[in-house]
Amino acid sequence: MKDLNVITEAEIAVPTHPVELRHFIDGAWVDSADGAVSERVSPSHGGVVSRAAQGGEAEANAAIEAARKAFNDGRWSRISGKERAAVLLKVADLIEEHTERLALLETMESGKPISQSRGEVEGAADHWRYAASLARTTYGDSHNTLGEDMVAMVLKEPIGVVSLITPWNFPFWILSQKLPYALAAGCTCVVKPSEMTPSTTALIAELLVAAGLPAGVCNIVLGYGLPVGSTMTSHPEVDMISFTGSTAVGKKISEIAAASLKKVALELGGKNPQVIFPDADLEDAADAVAFGVHFNVGQCCNSSSRIIVHEDIAEEFTARVVELSRQVAFGNPLNPDTQVGAIVTEDHQVKIDGYVTEAVAEGADVKLGGAALSVDGVGEQFYQPTIITKLTSSMRIVQEEVFGPVLSVLTFKTLDEAIELANDSIYGLSAGVWSSDVHTCLAFARRAEAGTVWTNTWMDGFPEVAFGGMKQSGQGREIGRYGFEEFFEVKSVVMRVGKGSRGAWVGGK
Repeated sequence: MKDLNVITEAEIAVPTHPVELRHFIDGAWVDSADGAVSERVSPSHGGVVSRAAQGGEAEANAAIEAARKAFNDGRWSRISGKERAAVLLKVADLIEEHTERLALLETMESGKPISQSRGEVEGAADHWRYAASLARTTYGDSHNTLGEDMVAMVLKEPIGVVSLITPWNFPFWILSQKLPYALAAGCTCVVKPSEMTPSTTALIAELLVAAGLPAGVCNIVLGYGLPVGSTMTSHPEVDMISFTGSTAVGKKISEIAAASLKKVALELGGKNPQVIFPDADLEDAADAVAFGVHFNVGQCCNSSSRIIVHEDIAEEFTARVVELSRQVAFGNPLNPDTQVGAIVTEDHQVKIDGYVTEAVAEGADVKLGGAALSVDGVGEQFYQPTIITKLTSSMRIVQEEVFGPVLSVLTFKTLDEAIELANDSIYGLSAGVWSSDVHTCLAFARRAEAGTVWTNTWMDGFPEVAFGGMKQSGQGREIGRYGFEEFFEVKSVVMRVGKGSRGAWVGGK
């Protein structure tokens, strides 16, 4: 541990009072009917960060009713794309104005470094601006080749009331991968953030009001999956569910939604590989691997938690990653130089360590880390950067989502073997390949079973480019035009024009 780059000092003061949060329903901030509240203790600094109204079925039902009324009366669903875009653009500006406030709360609740929280908030504003552009460029089809008396149109209409359920690891970013696109399409929404990181979602209500969003169009209910999330999933007035979280919960949502055939979009887990060929820029690749596994403390669906390295360079490359991981700045999230912060809960830290302990018992070799990390003046809810070799693809640590700063190293001999190892997973969210040969990169990209394939880079994302997974990493897409299309129903309108008769069916000849 003495070899690690541990930061203990802070440059930002810890907030002295918790923020008080309430539900936002039909344009008003309300407490829970039963007065229940929940508190979030900072994983990095201790102490209560936020005190939130804890919702139940009553609040979820009221929010859904408000969203349904707002959708049906057309106050948002039937206005022009230009008017919707104007509101979304104002929200983007307000997000940037409130970056520091939102970023600090995100850091205190999640434990992520303040620099990453700032980047998350600032980047989220770009999603609102891109969604605004989509609101004005929605189009369908026309068919003018159906005969002299016929013409048809294919219209796109907002799907209706959408339940948006977001996770704790990127609360504001993932909210902004869903909400502005749903609003741009003309949908009305009910949002439930994770009970562990509710603040930035609750506070966006202030920005929505300031931007002029009509009451009832976006409603926010704070609380737990049971009963708030389950009500949002099963309610008959909800037309679609967009969920980001674990594969296990995603399966349960699909099961519940099947009863009423609601549309479901899911962004779930990943066990994402990076494949390293000998002709790659190994320095750049090693840095990307360190970034991919340690960013957000590995608590990221896109974490590159396993690498598949050509056997000719495996030892050298692993040593590079180990050395870089020693230099990663772990510690106090309130210091802008910190790159990796705290684990979200004590229970999750125990879970991470359990994977490592089990792998060691099965013969794995820990090249770095493998234990909790104590940071002076902050606490013990940190985990060392961990790199493990001598693994087989059947081990749980290789197959399952650890969701921590733990890197599994496998080796390969041929392209076919690398692709087989990369695809040897129930997940298919993302994958990466490193080679100077474009033919190798394209061959891998075409055969990799993943929704996103990065070549000679890792985790670069843009609002224009769709995101989502294959296999048990989810269904549907987020962001980009493909993600925008998720929030529409397609309606065909077939018209007979002119004075021609369609011809009698009864008694006709």
